Amino acid sequence: MPGTRKLGRSTDHRMAMLRAMVTYLLENGKIETTVTRAKEVRAMAEKMITTAKNDDLHSKRQVYSFVTKETVAKKVFDEIAPKYKETNGGYTRIIKIGPRRGDAAEMAIIELI
Repeated sequence: MPGTRKLGRSTDHRMAMLRAMVTYLLENGKIETTVTRAKEVRAMAEKMITTAKNDDLHSKRQVYSFVTKETVAKKVFDEIAPKYKETNGGYTRIIKIGPRRGDAAEMAIIELI
């Protein structure tokens, strides 16, 4: 399991949040979140894409069990993974955009390259 940040949440809450954020990232291509969450989402999203590059039944079951929307999981196998077939990692980019207005948390945009 990539990442060791607890993000101030229980394990099940943290995993549900990361699954939702990874699904949204793979669906839309980019999301805006805090830097710490972006680093965790990057680890999980890159693991999903790397798993999807190996197009067999076992990897499909792993991706379908993590990604919350079936259409997004299908998109990972049909569009995203073939695009990165020749690339070994580094599928995402994190761009820091400054502090959030309310609580001054450092914000970032994470996007697929």
